[in-house]
Amino acid sequence: MSAIDAVSELTEALPRDQRGRPLHDLRISVMDRCNFRCPYCMPEATYGEHFTFLRNDERLSFDEIERLCRLAASLGVSKLRLTGGEPLLRPQLAELVARLRRLNGITDLALTTNGVLLARHATELREAGLDRVTISLDTLDPALFHRMSGGRGALDDVLAGVEAAQAAGFPNGVKLNTVVQRGVNEHTVTDLVERFRGTGIVVRFIEYMDVGNRNDWRREAVVPSQELVQRIHDRWPLRAVPPKYPGEVATRYRFEDGAGEIGMISSISQPFCGGCSRARLSSEGMLYTCLFADHGTDLRHPLRQGASDDELTRLLRDVWLRRNDRYSEERAERHSKPSHKIEMHYIGG
Repeated sequence: MSAIDAVSELTEALPRDQRGRPLHDLRISVMDRCNFRCPYCMPEATYGEHFTFLRNDERLSFDEIERLCRLAASLGVSKLRLTGGEPLLRPQLAELVARLRRLNGITDLALTTNGVLLARHATELREAGLDRVTISLDTLDPALFHRMSGGRGALDDVLAGVEAAQAAGFPNGVKLNTVVQRGVNEHTVTDLVERFRGTGIVVRFIEYMDVGNRNDWRREAVVPSQELVQRIHDRWPLRAVPPKYPGEVATRYRFEDGAGEIGMISSISQPFCGGCSRARLSSEGMLYTCLFADHGTDLRHPLRQGASDDELTRLLRDVWLRRNDRYSEERAERHSKPSHKIEMHYIGG
């Protein structure tokens, strides 16, 4: 068999779901806890001091995470992203980054964080092999930031994390994620653009989504991406640019004056389910095939009951082959949402 035939056979063997979508991305929640209480994710009323989070032994160990990622890579996963909760609350996270960096087939290793602890960890994460970092930052107004973080966060700490990440020199850069809500922080969007234009940091604006069950989502609170694009374009002319790769979730816009670019993630107004290649692994080892899933597949039990690599790989493959998720498209079609979904702090954004 020629090398070309071998590659072709391998490609054909990689699983595709019921809609022909490959498995390329795995998001791993390493921690269900968070030091923020953002109302759209972990509202204080639900996740207060008496809420019971996972015990340490209930979360997947680094050995277990590394093993599952190695097997996922054999099925076509090339991109890994560590999420939470807040992933930097997980002790020795740089050790996990170093272990995942060594896996064959992994070409992109990223982290999503609220940024509060990043200043003290950015350098060690870069040295461990992290390629890029995404920081959640919903506003530059200190009082509004404090309110949007549930009274738990200080803007200066996050900005220090942004500076530390930029100084660390992650090879694939630094991005900011901003969830925009009408009547809450939409008026501060241009402040973020102005602050980070020309810095090399890409700000991505995310339409407010109905994640989980407790954020009191209303369609009226969504600010459509095109409205934001027009608002920004009126001040700093933009032009759309093509995606960097198939299935890229953010629509990219470049400033005409060369001062960088922004992104729009439009799950509500322009669903992108058709190109979704992501699976999500929760802190306790449940595999989910959609951010809006209402059930998952338990991987922790077979891991701890002695399942072989072949058995686990077969399980991962079968889950993906059965996948038929298209929640955002269905939401647009029926203008409603189901009564129950997995909470985002378990499976990341």
